[in-house]
Amino acid sequence: MADYDDTKPSCEQIINILPDPFVVIDRGFRIIAANRNYLKHYGYNKASDVVGRYCYEVSHHVDAPCSQHGEHCPLETVFETGQATQVMHVHYDRQGGEEHVQLHSNPLFGSDGEVLYVGEYIYPISKPGDDALLIGRSRPMLRLTGLLQRVAPTQTSVLLLGESGVGKECVAKYLHQYSNRSGMPFVIVDCGTLGENLIESELFGHEKGSFTGANVRKKGLFEVADGGTLLIDEIGELPLSLQTKLLRVLETGTFRRLGGTEYIKVNVRVLAATNKNLKEMSESGEFRQDLYYRLSAFPVKVPALRERPDDIPALAEHFLSNSEEGDRFVPLPPDVIETLLAYDYPGNVRELRNIMERVAILAYGEEILRPEHIVIESDERPGAENTRGAYLYSTNNNLLQRRNGRLNEEAVMRALAQSDGHRANAAQLLGVSERTLYRYVQRLRRESEQVTG
Repeated sequence: MADYDDTKPSCEQIINILPDPFVVIDRGFRIIAANRNYLKHYGYNKASDVVGRYCYEVSHHVDAPCSQHGEHCPLETVFETGQATQVMHVHYDRQGGEEHVQLHSNPLFGSDGEVLYVGEYIYPISKPGDDALLIGRSRPMLRLTGLLQRVAPTQTSVLLLGESGVGKECVAKYLHQYSNRSGMPFVIVDCGTLGENLIESELFGHEKGSFTGANVRKKGLFEVADGGTLLIDEIGELPLSLQTKLLRVLETGTFRRLGGTEYIKVNVRVLAATNKNLKEMSESGEFRQDLYYRLSAFPVKVPALRERPDDIPALAEHFLSNSEEGDRFVPLPPDVIETLLAYDYPGNVRELRNIMERVAILAYGEEILRPEHIVIESDERPGAENTRGAYLYSTNNNLLQRRNGRLNEEAVMRALAQSDGHRANAAQLLGVSERTLYRYVQRLRRESEQVTG
């Protein structure tokens, strides 16, 4: 009979069996073991290259735990609760590029029942389309993504709050992409663009003959989104008569088509978005309180662009890169970035996107991008005449020009005053050639002489 070999496999031998990157981390955020796939994924040759280093240094390329940078740290949760957790994070691969990963963090207990280490599986996820990515790494955005990473893998309804144009739809796409429903439909309904009867038909469908023009049975968006995610945009516009029906779907997963008698069961995760104060609306009776509390189980406020100015250059370059021939102007010149940062964007990310689309058009055929290519529509600006016309607004010097490129007397006089009468400097402020300014001044003088003569 052969002797029994009771030699136990080492930790390294066990974790090297695992097909995905895996790492063991202690309470001080230091790596104590890493498998071959972890080393390969992050570009290291041997375990000694990472053992003893901080996990956030290797995967996040930062000098402090990710919780100090606005993200949710799964290690802190596991050490505090003793329970496994999973989140979405942004890591950096071996080429230094950003990648989205799903982290499964599990407690490793000592003989006394205390959590000694955390074993972390890392599942890299292919990036979604550009329109679903959240651009920016400012603190407000990191706080936002930290919340989204925690709630994305769950089935919880999420209420997205924020001003118009902040990107609530992109946030909803992010939640869908990083949920276990990502392979299923993502459907959007905008209550702000539909009448009451149309909203009901769109959401719940209708039976043939249920109203004039209903010639065939129609599936509602709840049925279309079955197994996936439904975003109800501008939910503050949803009529009270339909709020009861929506509440029933959220609580039971069942509804009836318009004109129907049978209940239909669906499995849909509902996300809602609004730029209104639903709490105040619920207190005033404009919105059902029970529906508000049902939807606001996990509210997420999407920050306005003025609250995260550090993201403006990255967003601007992203939009410019997606414009025809716009990518040749990336990275943006410092004077262009300075001009973009001087504006407060009341229209938020949507307004910045429109501005950069105009930049690509105005700079077409040019060798370099200049501040005067930045066109911002304005009804009223500080120091501007009260008019409903559209203007070019140069944010770095607060001068105004007509959109058609013609100078106006007020802008010229202000430019000359700011430059102490120096024509070349005034022309630079106005974004025109010195010769153009000279001809305009000469014309003003002639017109003045005609009036006084």
